[in-house]
Amino acid sequence: MIGARLGPYRIGVLLGAGGMGEVYRAHDERLGRDVAVKVLPKDVSDNAERLARFDREARTLAALSHPNILAIYDIGTESGAAYLVTELLEGETLRQRLTRERLPWRKSVETAASVADGLAAAHGKGITHRDIKPENVFLTDDGRVKVLDFGLARLEAPQAARAGS
Repeated sequence: MIGARLGPYRIGVLLGAGGMGEVYRAHDERLGRDVAVKVLPKDVSDNAERLARFDREARTLAALSHPNILAIYDIGTESGAAYLVTELLEGETLRQRLTRERLPWRKSVETAASVADGLAAAHGKGITHRDIKPENVFLTDDGRVKVLDFGLARLEAPQAARAGS
């Protein structure tokens, strides 16, 4: 896949892999910026349930705009492979950090507060994450905290809409 093109995205190095595909560093040749591209393998793209989950994750991310939630830029398919494009994060997951070292108490509280802020924003849009764990919390090199992987999220009416009924 390295060197291939998915739409306007030139695929670079593999950043990680999981049950729902592989994530690559890529370059958006239209806008001249580096991004992350999550590719659902072709064999998985044939599974309607997994493809629906992938699409739901993209739509869920698109409904959110918050500094503590991974931003989505695009979604598409190329030669039967579905993909979504997000901001590129530099750093590590909370799980990777905790495996290496214990967080100081102040950093722990700041991280938890940032996750809570992101989840509160999602809840305000009627979105429940349902898979919060250290692997889905990302600590960037510049000190930001991002909530990842809304693939298992549940969508409901936003809180404001429920309050008004």
